[in-house]
Amino acid sequence: MIVADARRILALGVEIKALETRLEALVRDSDLGRRIDSIPGFGLICSAELAGEIGTLERFTQEGSLAMYVGMAPLDYQSGSTHRSRRPRQVNRHAKAAMMVGAAAHAHCCEQAAAYYAKKRSEGKAHNQAVRALGRQLCRVLWSMLHGQREYRLPGFEPKSI
Repeated sequence: MIVADARRILALGVEIKALETRLEALVRDSDLGRRIDSIPGFGLICSAELAGEIGTLERFTQEGSLAMYVGMAPLDYQSGSTHRSRRPRQVNRHAKAAMMVGAAAHAHCCEQAAAYYAKKRSEGKAHNQAVRALGRQLCRVLWSMLHGQREYRLPGFEPKSI
């Protein structure tokens, strides 16, 4: 039984490597995936998932609609003198998960992102709120990158080559 399980684990490891190779080729062939993958912290899987869920940029008329689609834009809730914001419920959950993981990893890779995250935390925001705020900033960067047909550039970072 243990020997069979060990063989199955080894076989699954080989399958995972083959799938990662195919995924890497797909990201390399996709303009959107390649640009997302150039952002530090967004790994191969986050880039592929986000590119697959976004599809094409023509779906979104403005940067805010992209941010809303990936769950990074809060909705305003106003009633009388009360002004609050809430999270949208109708978002692409897979894109949101990929964006949250990528934004959290980006905060570990980039000093400016880490400073922004720390600023949000010092304002009293919870971890997920601070990551979502950073994700919103990254949506702006992503929108600019995709419309300007350019890779992510930041002083001190070398773009990844796939």
